Amino acid sequence: MSKGTRHTLALIGLFLLCTPALGAQRSNRFLGRWALTIPGGGAGWLGVTQQDGKLAASILWGGGSVVPVQAVTLEGSTLVITRIHESRQRDTKTISTETITATLDGRDLKLTTTTKRPDGTETQPASFTGRRIPPLPGKPDLTKVKFGRPVVLFDGTSLEAWTLTNPNQRNGWSVEDGVLVNKPVQPPEGRRVSYGNLRTVAEFEDFNLKLEANVSKGENSGIYLRGIYEVQVSDSYGKKLDSHNMGAIYSRITPTVNAEKPPGEWQTMDITLVDRHATVVLNGKTIIDNEPLLGCTGGALWSDEFKPGPLYLQGDHTGVKYRNIVLAPVVK
Repeated sequence: MSKGTRHTLALIGLFLLCTPALGAQRSNRFLGRWALTIPGGGAGWLGVTQQDGKLAASILWGGGSVVPVQAVTLEGSTLVITRIHESRQRDTKTISTETITATLDGRDLKLTTTTKRPDGTETQPASFTGRRIPPLPGKPDLTKVKFGRPVVLFDGTSLEAWTLTNPNQRNGWSVEDGVLVNKPVQPPEGRRVSYGNLRTVAEFEDFNLKLEANVSKGENSGIYLRGIYEVQVSDSYGKKLDSHNMGAIYSRITPTVNAEKPPGEWQTMDITLVDRHATVVLNGKTIIDNEPLLGCTGGALWSDEFKPGPLYLQGDHTGVKYRNIVLAPVVK
């Protein structure tokens, strides 16, 4: 066999060895985390993974939690996601099937959603977009992070530094005896009143935030860092560890220990956000220690994790109280 023939055969063998890898690489181009802007302009998130050749995905759609989808497949150059929605009215359960298709447009996604109703009819297709989220950096060394002069966001006297995220909603927030109080009182009968969330006029990047919160029995609120990551504020005293408990990054990061106080007591929160990593100290105990944030949480103002944003307090659920809100921005 000539030297030239051996060289040609070696190249052919190398090509055959690489071809499956190249095919797998092409089939994996949807893998990763995507920031979605869903129909209507709300914030969403999509995470696509693959293990042993099988695709899986989780999605966040506006509000609520990050949830797994029922099915995800690759059909040619299109990713097809199936979601099942169940609803109950009295003793009747109805099921509708949503189909989301996604194609690549450079580093972006073009998506369309349609839903097949229980009677067999389908909704009109709605288009929306997604953008690939860059890889997370390593955990920051918080001992080397420098913080600027603390900013008092609530001084116990006025709400001049605050406004509603949606001015068309009713404002249940007021100052009472030096405390920021939310009272979303509903009428005994008739249509439910939509109360607003309260946000700072100023916007921030990375920071340390200190405040005190007080939730009564069954109450629920939240603190949104830069308008996109919710630190849960709720009455979860005595409950098992969960990503929906007091101090959790809502539906994303579960506290490592229980540190809640009984309802009606003031609780201290010390929260640090640096390089898409969060640390939460609740009542003097570190319950989340410099953990990575994989994407926005339900109720986010937008899905872009790289733009400055406000601190916002959830006020559309129940009553809640806050005081001594102080933020120290990171100085770079």
